[in-house]
Amino acid sequence: MKKLIFTILALTCLAFDSQKEDSFDTGEFFKFRIHYGIVNAGYATLELKDATISNKKVYHAVGKGFTTGMSKFFFKVEDLYESYFDKESGNPYRYVRKIDEGGYTKNQEGFFNQNENKVLVKDYKRKSEKTIVITDNVQDIVSSFYFLRNHPNIDKLKSGEAITIDMFFDEEITKFKLKFVGRQDITTKFGTVSTMVFKPLVQTGRVFKEKESLTLWITDDDNKIPIRIKADLAVGSLKADLDEYKGLKSPLKVKKK
Repeated sequence: MKKLIFTILALTCLAFDSQKEDSFDTGEFFKFRIHYGIVNAGYATLELKDATISNKKVYHAVGKGFTTGMSKFFFKVEDLYESYFDKESGNPYRYVRKIDEGGYTKNQEGFFNQNENKVLVKDYKRKSEKTIVITDNVQDIVSSFYFLRNHPNIDKLKSGEAITIDMFFDEEITKFKLKFVGRQDITTKFGTVSTMVFKPLVQTGRVFKEKESLTLWITDDDNKIPIRIKADLAVGSLKADLDEYKGLKSPLKVKKK
């Protein structure tokens, strides 16, 4: 379930040709409350820190997901996602994926060579490693969340327009197509917030009912952060709301408290 949340987070911004000033900075922190139906199922957090790789200062993003209360007894989730990425280009140098989802576990680390379009994936659970060919300037699932927030033309999208982006996840390049629906004011715990609404097209089957089963509400300000996520699943529904934040580079725009 938390893997789904981090995937959704990565889809909340879109790629365009030119870069603008960073929408984020070190110290930014988000916490999302996740509901499965009427049950408070757990939380997901995302924090941005500083780190050093090969004597170069980089961003270090840390994402965590975990179930709480009774949900923990029925389906225990403890997920950790990390990404180290360049402060100028946004390209990732390294990612970490260490998850336990109801007994399904992974413990992997990936090392990107953007010059050669390759990523070395080390699987510590299987005690193996492999080199995979990647596309130009590919992002991992966490770095993409930050990389794509820096593109300015998101404000110029028209209803019905769709963008496709590449992302490296689960040892392969995944293409996501996102459709912009329109703008909407929604009520949150912080007050009334203006948002942009997106529907990423997903695969139907075991997880999702339909191709447009996901709906994302993104703050219509300089931050472009996800403030609400809804998913109609094959069994039940999932909702995630921004519950706590700090360290935003720009103030969160709230119309009415």
